[in-house]
Amino acid sequence: MTRRNFSKGNYRISTDKRKLQFKVIQEFLSNSYWAKGRDPEITKASIRNSCCFGLYHNDNQIGFARVITDYATFAYLADVFIIEEFRGRGLSKWFMKVVFEYGEFKAVKRWMLATTDAHGLYRKFGFTKLPDPTKLMQMTKVI
Repeated sequence: MTRRNFSKGNYRISTDKRKLQFKVIQEFLSNSYWAKGRDPEITKASIRNSCCFGLYHNDNQIGFARVITDYATFAYLADVFIIEEFRGRGLSKWFMKVVFEYGEFKAVKRWMLATTDAHGLYRKFGFTKLPDPTKLMQMTKVI
């Protein structure tokens, strides 16, 4: 996978995992509604096995997103966040535009995600409710 950087003023998006600031990511995720209490080793494994995007203001990480994908037919967007003090500046729209238009994903036709509170943002990129959610299944293992 090619590492890329995208800039807008003092903000930068990078796919270079070496630039990710694990402490920032773990702190946010372990306090989020979807990953509350997530073990740091699980977060490390999820980063290692996904295509990751870091959002930075100057050299400080302020956002994160990861995509679980085969790069050919399917992608699942996960663990997206922008820290509170940087919200309301249009960064989420720019961040998602970069993710969805990333060259490595050009063949991917089906994207999925789960969200409790960001439906409005994702609708702007073409996400809709599932036409027949009864076709989807899940398995949750007790570990």
